[in-house]
Amino acid sequence: MPQWTIISRQQHASARYKPRQGYEHAREQIITPILLAELPKLINQYVLGFIPNGSQFQAVALLGIEQGHNLYVNHDGRWIGDYVPANVRGYPFALAPDNKQQLVLCVDADQLVNDASGHALFDDNGEPAEQVTKTLEFLNQCDADRRRTQTAVNALQQAGVLQAWKLEFSRGEGEEPKRVEGLYRIDEKVFNTLDSETFASLQGAPMALAYAHLFSVQHQRQLVERSKYFSQHARQELPEDLDKFFDGDDDLSFSFD
Repeated sequence: MPQWTIISRQQHASARYKPRQGYEHAREQIITPILLAELPKLINQYVLGFIPNGSQFQAVALLGIEQGHNLYVNHDGRWIGDYVPANVRGYPFALAPDNKQQLVLCVDADQLVNDASGHALFDDNGEPAEQVTKTLEFLNQCDADRRRTQTAVNALQQAGVLQAWKLEFSRGEGEEPKRVEGLYRIDEKVFNTLDSETFASLQGAPMALAYAHLFSVQHQRQLVERSKYFSQHARQELPEDLDKFFDGDDDLSFSFD
């Protein structure tokens, strides 16, 4: 787990950090929060759902079907897919609340180094380095859309259309199916019989999120195939015909067009 530490000029004026190389940090992550802005990219290859988060729910993408095994991260840390969710791209940085509950820029303490191999957090003028500034802008944009996404999820919750999801994945003849616990989904029966006033209240972002989830359910089979791939090619190099998966969105752009 990352050990987030708040970045400050006083403590980190001469500090350096190791930039992200691939997605080793997400290897054990089997869900990731998602944003409304990235739905058009996500629905092509991810199963989307919801998880309880305190008194609310959170929209997420399912990355694996077995605890501790992200089916989108290859053994060498590369992402197997043509779109990398925004939530995992900001590492080794993140926004986290300080003691005043204000979001501030943090870095994973394990990625701080004392030698020239790292990248500087601050420039010679004591200002955040260019890449740090770029990452902070990206994270701020993500946070703004996170709030918009949460408002949409809250609307679905208030409409009473979320239900526990008994998600099972077949593992072949003679084997017990793999069950993923804790996810929630749109109850289609309830959703399709909403009264006109409630249905109208979901127009816009909540409806987009609901339909994206419903469309994404078809990708359950892909997770099974990914699981088989890892079982059959453990610790092996990727076949050449999978190289195309690594040409997708891997930068800190917030444009999802």
